[in-house]
Amino acid sequence: MLHGINSSVTFFGSARTHQNDKYALLAQELAFNLSKKGINIITGGGDGIMKASNKGAYEAKTALSIGLNINIPNEQTINPYTNKSMTFNYFFSRKFMLVKYSQACVVFPGGFGTLDELFEVLTLTQTKKLNNGGCKVFLVGQDYWEYLLKFMEKSLYKEGMINKEDLDLITLSDDIDFIQKEIEHLLDNK
Repeated sequence: MLHGINSSVTFFGSARTHQNDKYALLAQELAFNLSKKGINIITGGGDGIMKASNKGAYEAKTALSIGLNINIPNEQTINPYTNKSMTFNYFFSRKFMLVKYSQACVVFPGGFGTLDELFEVLTLTQTKKLNNGGCKVFLVGQDYWEYLLKFMEKSLYKEGMINKEDLDLITLSDDIDFIQKEIEHLLDNK
């Protein structure tokens, strides 16, 4: 279903985020703006940040709004703002497909699932296991993510568990215009 898709960005974030939350509104705006430039948006297809991102891409009407859902009893259903979707039975295959065709990931505040997805992307990029050479990771939510980044620097890097360049895989910014320009520049050079 996704074979041959180029110029894609994956959005991660909580399914619990309300649509009028500042992060949902930022996700929707960024997805809309990127889609207007012909960049496909891939999400987990659920509610919250995923729904906001798919909605932005869907309303732009110029690129694909893709939702890769997970089959969990009494949990997540696919949101109505996708024009391509697929449902997975297993988290591991879904997580890989969420980033297989993306050149960047934008990660908004979220819980364990979002952290799992973030660290999967970082691990796959660090070990060069993605076909596309890896993903540049943008974290949105300065106040939300700053302690995690401090932990990475003060513990993981300081103790030699990761290299300095591993920290460079991540950009923290709440400026979606900056993120959009960085993603466009990244895709122009691929």
